[in-house]
Amino acid sequence: MTNSPPNLSRSIAGRVAIVTGAASGMGRATALLLASEGAKVAVTDLDLAACQAVAAEAGADARAFALDVSDGDAIRRTVATIAAAFGGIDILINNAGVSSFAPLDAADEYDAIWHRAIAVMLTAHQRMVRAALPWLRRSDAARIVNIASTEGLGATPGDTPYVAAKSGVVGLTRGLAVDLGKDGITVNCICPGPIRTNMTDTVPEADKAVFARRRTALRRYGEPEEVAHMTLSLVLPAASYITGAVIPVDGGLTARNA
Repeated sequence: MTNSPPNLSRSIAGRVAIVTGAASGMGRATALLLASEGAKVAVTDLDLAACQAVAAEAGADARAFALDVSDGDAIRRTVATIAAAFGGIDILINNAGVSSFAPLDAADEYDAIWHRAIAVMLTAHQRMVRAALPWLRRSDAARIVNIASTEGLGATPGDTPYVAAKSGVVGLTRGLAVDLGKDGITVNCICPGPIRTNMTDTVPEADKAVFARRRTALRRYGEPEEVAHMTLSLVLPAASYITGAVIPVDGGLTARNA
C-alpha cells in the first residue's frame, strides 16, 4: 500500500502568488480570481497605477508592483521585494505579453519586434522562474503556470515573432517541468485561443464573429475569466501530479479541422 500525496487541498487561501502582466486582460482576471480564493497576490505590470487599481479591486491581500519583465535586474529586485513583503512565494503566473505582428520584409522594424517578443514572452519567463526559485523550493505546493498561446501550436501569417516566442514557452515549460520535478514544483502551460483582451480589441466585432464561427468548436471568442479558471485549477495544491502539460483553452480551435 502506497502513501497518499501529502496535500490534496483545493484551497489556495494564504498562498502567495505573483502574476505578471496583471494590469489587464487575462492577467487581471487571474489576479482577481486568485485573490477571491484567498491568495495573497502580487499584481505586476509596467503601469503601476493600473496595477494599483487591480490590487484595490482584488482586496487587502493584494499589492501592486511596477515591473518591466524585459529587465532582468528589475525582475530580481521585484521578486525579492515581493517575497519579503509576503513572506515567501508559492505560485508564479508568467502572463506578460506583447503583440508582435511583423511582416518578414519590414526591414526597419522586424529585428526590434523580434527581440521585444522574445525578451518579454520567453526570456522573461525563465528569469522570473529563476528569481523566484529559492522561495518556490520552500513551498509545500509550488506551482508555475506559463501562459503561451495557440500560436505556439500553429501559426498565423505575419506573426512569426509571436509564434516563435510562444512556441518557446511550450518547450520551456516541458524543460522546467523535468528540471524542477525533483523539487516537487509543477510547471504547466496554458495556450489560450481567441480571447477578448486588449490585444484583440482592435479586431472588429464582425470579424471576431466570422473567425469564431469558422475556426472554433464553440463558435465564439473566450473571456479572460475562462483562462483564469484553468490557471486556478493548475495552481491548487491538489494539482500535484500534473506537470509538463500544455493545455489549450481555445474553444476547440485546435481540435477543429474544418
